[in-house]
Amino acid sequence: MTAVHLFRLAWGLWLLSWLLATPWSAPTLKRVVTGATTLNRIVIITGAVLLLGGVSWLDVEHLWHVGQDGVWLLAALTVAAFLFAWWARLHLGRLWSGAITRKEGHHLIDTGPYAVVRHPIYTGLIGAALVTAVAEETLQALLGAALITLGLWGKAALEERFLRREFGSVSYDAYRRRVPMLIPFLPRSG
Repeated sequence: MTAVHLFRLAWGLWLLSWLLATPWSAPTLKRVVTGATTLNRIVIITGAVLLLGGVSWLDVEHLWHVGQDGVWLLAALTVAAFLFAWWARLHLGRLWSGAITRKEGHHLIDTGPYAVVRHPIYTGLIGAALVTAVAEETLQALLGAALITLGLWGKAALEERFLRREFGSVSYDAYRRRVPMLIPFLPRSG
């Protein structure tokens, strides 16, 4: 099995498990659908296609070589990033949604992975994308990871505004001051 196959398998297993868990969610009371949410979705999907090798027009050569031991280390880091995202999803329980929504019984979660970053699912997926790009060693994979990062950052920014309106500026701003948005240990936004 090549490194590319190993990482495609990891992403495929994550996606399959994520989709199978979709029905385990509370009813949606409010959904945000805008041009920005659609654009973020397109950017993320384009990034995933590039990252996972759906097209190869940019693959001229490998930019570096991580070696066999490096591939296994990067595979372990990718799995750790997926596990972080899963921890966040399990911690949200029935409040999870793939879209920006308000669920029945929705309340602010600021414990578990949500005490580390405000959007730990996105943090895990960005981490998995970046590590996968390093393992794949190509410009195409780097571009894909950059697009996934940009799309998820944009989605997190939209979600921030939605959550602030839904939970109130006093409550959500206090959370924002305590916990960084996507990258642990960075200064908090106010």
